[in-house]
Amino acid sequence: MSESSPTTAKPTLGARLAAEGFGTFLLVFGGVGTAVFASNHFTEPGTASAVYVAVALAFGLTVLAGVYAFGPISGGHFNPAVTVGAAAAGRIPWRDVAPYVIAQVVGGLIASTALVLIGLFGPDKWLTSAQDAGFASNGWGAHSPGGFGMMSAIIIEVILAGFFVIVILGSTHPTRGSAHAGIAIGLTLTLIHLIAIPVDNTSVNPARSIAAAVYGGGEALAQVWVFLVFPIVGALIAGYAYKALFDGTDRG
Repeated sequence: MSESSPTTAKPTLGARLAAEGFGTFLLVFGGVGTAVFASNHFTEPGTASAVYVAVALAFGLTVLAGVYAFGPISGGHFNPAVTVGAAAAGRIPWRDVAPYVIAQVVGGLIASTALVLIGLFGPDKWLTSAQDAGFASNGWGAHSPGGFGMMSAIIIEVILAGFFVIVILGSTHPTRGSAHAGIAIGLTLTLIHLIAIPVDNTSVNPARSIAAAVYGGGEALAQVWVFLVFPIVGALIAGYAYKALFDGTDRG
């Protein structure tokens, strides 16, 4: 999430929503696409760890690219939790939250639909296999890569979504931020995936979770509520905490 210069004219809401939609498309197409294509192709023994790292990097690289491409227009959220966290921190008005979230969800759904269309013309039964495996959906219990339970998913989503929002708010601060914020944000998302893929396939992003669950089957849809609610909870805590703890100035 990047902040525009105060001397720069603010893009229209339509431009900002288009940027959020395209950026979320890129994130889902790149991240979920890597997960479903790589994990369903490189299945020989010994490749699992390479796929795991590749998926983590794919999410980080796509958000890095999106921040630099679309951040100057919309702030580069691509994630309803980030948008809510930014509003809680006072970075964007609350009235922009609903339009941003709608654009993000639509962008993510278009991306996962495009992945399905590619799969339709893939090898025999590839798409069926990918959907039976959950289509890179988030989950717990039998749907957790490591067999972790629902409370594990809840705790890790709150913690990691919160820290992700704090990194974003800090690196894009209007006066203390960095020109290299995109690198910090992309690497943080990579780290988040390295931590959480074994637990719940990593969400921290409700739009990403919806996009995958729609094609992941009934059980993925039944569990998706955790990945809508708890990244938002973590983001709200982080946004309010950042504003209270780090946004003050010393006037002495």
